[in-house]
Amino acid sequence: MQTNSVPPAHSSLVAVGDSFTEGMSDLLPDGSYRGWADVLANRMAARTPGFRYANLAVRGKLIGQIVEEQVDVAVAMRPDVITLVGGLNDTLRPKCDMQRVRDLLTEAVERLAPACEQLVLMRSPGRNGPVLERFRPRMEALFEIVEELAGRHGARVVDLYGAPSLADPRLWDVDRLHLTPEGHRRVAEAVWQTLGYDPEDTEWRTPMPATAPPGWAARRVEDVRFTRQYLLPWIGRRLTGRSSGDGRAPKRPELLPYEA
Repeated sequence: MQTNSVPPAHSSLVAVGDSFTEGMSDLLPDGSYRGWADVLANRMAARTPGFRYANLAVRGKLIGQIVEEQVDVAVAMRPDVITLVGGLNDTLRPKCDMQRVRDLLTEAVERLAPACEQLVLMRSPGRNGPVLERFRPRMEALFEIVEELAGRHGARVVDLYGAPSLADPRLWDVDRLHLTPEGHRRVAEAVWQTLGYDPEDTEWRTPMPATAPPGWAARRVEDVRFTRQYLLPWIGRRLTGRSSGDGRAPKRPELLPYEA
C-alpha cells in the first residue's frame, strides 16, 4: 500500500462496476446498500470540504454493460478518482470469452484513465470454497489483465485477492457472493491506503480470530437456505437471460456534494 507524509486532497470520486461496488450485502435499515465505496467517500469527504461522489455501479452487470452504460458517464464527470471493478460476473458465467473480457476491460481503462487524476483497479476478493476453486483459473486470468492494464495506464491496483482476511467465509454474506459490512469496511480501508491516505486500520489484511466451525446440522440448514434463496434464483436468471440489475438505476447517478 502507498502512503504519503502529506495525505492527498481528492475532491471527487466516481465508482464504476457491479454489485460489489454497489454495496451488496452491506444492508442499511432503509433497505438500501452502503458498501465500501460509500465508506470510502465518507472518509474522503471528512477531509475535503465540498467533496463530490457518484456511484454508477449496478448489481449483475457484465463488463460489456459497464462499458456501455457507465464508462461514458464517468468520463464526462472528470473526477479526481475513478474506481473500476468489473469482469468478475463474466467469469462466473458457464461460458466466458476471456478475450472479449480483455478487450472490453481494455476499452474501459483506455477511456477512464485520461478522464481522472487517478484510476483505481482491483484484484477482487475470493471466498474460500468450491465456487472459488471452480472459477479460480478465470479469476486469475482476469487479474493478470488488470495488472497489465494498470502498468500500462498508471492505475493503482488494490490486491484484495491476496488478502487472507477476505477469504474467510465469515466475512461473506449468506448468499456467498457478497461481503458483510465488516468485509466492505476492510475493502474501503484497502482502497484508502492505496490512494495514499494514512492507515486507519493497519491490520485489515489480518484474518479474524479462529472460532469453532458450525456443526454438521447447522451447515446443512445453511446449505438448504442458500440453495433456495440464492442459488436456484441465480440459475433461473442465467437460463432465462435475466439479470438482478435489469431496470435498476444507479444509487448515486450524479456527481454531487457528499457530506461525511
